[in-house]
Amino acid sequence: MSPRISEYPQVLFKNRVPGETVLIDGYRTTGGYTALEKAFKELDPATIRDQAKRANLRGRGGAGFPTGIKWSFFPADQPGKKYLVCNCDEMEPGTYKDRELLRADPHQLIEGVIISAFALQTPVAYIFIRYAFEDCAANLDRAVAEATAAGYLGKNILGSGFDCEIHVHRSAGRYILGEETALLNGLEGKRPNPRSKPPFPAVRGLFGQPTTVNNVETLANVPHIINHGAEWYKGLARTLEGAGTKLFGLSGHLERTACFELPVGIPLREVVEEVGGGVRGGRTFKACLPGGASTPYLTAAQLDTPLDFEPLEAVGSRFGTAGVTVFDDTTCMVAATLNLIRFFARESCGWCTPCRDGLPVVAWLLNKIESGKATFDDIDMLKDQFRNISGRSFCALAEGAMGPVAGLLNHFEQELADHVIKGRCPLKKK
Repeated sequence: MSPRISEYPQVLFKNRVPGETVLIDGYRTTGGYTALEKAFKELDPATIRDQAKRANLRGRGGAGFPTGIKWSFFPADQPGKKYLVCNCDEMEPGTYKDRELLRADPHQLIEGVIISAFALQTPVAYIFIRYAFEDCAANLDRAVAEATAAGYLGKNILGSGFDCEIHVHRSAGRYILGEETALLNGLEGKRPNPRSKPPFPAVRGLFGQPTTVNNVETLANVPHIINHGAEWYKGLARTLEGAGTKLFGLSGHLERTACFELPVGIPLREVVEEVGGGVRGGRTFKACLPGGASTPYLTAAQLDTPLDFEPLEAVGSRFGTAGVTVFDDTTCMVAATLNLIRFFARESCGWCTPCRDGLPVVAWLLNKIESGKATFDDIDMLKDQFRNISGRSFCALAEGAMGPVAGLLNHFEQELADHVIKGRCPLKKK
């Protein structure tokens, strides 16, 4: 544990004890379900939706879309079947925050789902969870049973007249299921290809009915916003435009790799040097993925960048899931990018040409460069492929796959050229 972690506000991880899971009695001891009681007894659905908007709660699943605005598209006040779906199909390399949250404190998500379902007037909610997270799914099953027994789920919750049921659904397990419309197809038992938009899920989603899809961490924030208010939540961030805390998953060449709750807007340097304990073995920082495997690299010149949505976009990257993977000076960035592209190419659903055919070509080119068999024409072809794929795929998978390629071309073009000039990887010993 970082010696400074106690200095950071702990909201989502306040109950976290390594190796343990908080059950309902422990959760209530620290204020659990007081937000739900406040929501049902003192607030109406429209007020809850407005609080989420004023808190500037942005989606924590990678896209960062403002939750309150997303909810404003939803026909909460119209009659008929409607659904809330929680996306817990966490599979991107370097991203493991939702798993850590559910291992530690599953009732936090359950409370967030119930309050959000009340705000959206959806009596049925699904938690779509990655098949490999069986321990987390078991925690959720138990939490749902405990919440039902306590009267927080089921018919006429706290005498409000509102009914809500939550179903925990194990995913079949492919990366594309993290895309919200592919997830909805998977939940319906269909092949998980992304759907064409429009219509958006808020109009025609699960089983053809209005649906909102939110990430685990996003929904877990809702009870805290209800309890403490929008201004308190915004004040947790280090940047004026930011809001709240964020679960950062640290990976790669750091002395300390774990999931930490840190303020939105914390500088990358502080994450690397203080929270992460510095680059392992005293080596030099070369680059990092700041927000998961689909975000462009940052270099040492950008170590003082605040980790928040707008500052990262200003330097050509993205906040994503805040999965920070660090590479030291011994890392070949061509090999690192090849490893990532192989993952994305394998996980393509095969629906559109730029993704199905383009990503394998990018992997082939990077492998040729890394093995020392490429010419400068291959580097030009890599640039062509980047332009051909970017902005032209059916969903965000191929677009995300181009994130590290963009970082490679922008920051490490000389390293690409050195592979061609030397006829081998320049970072490998002879």
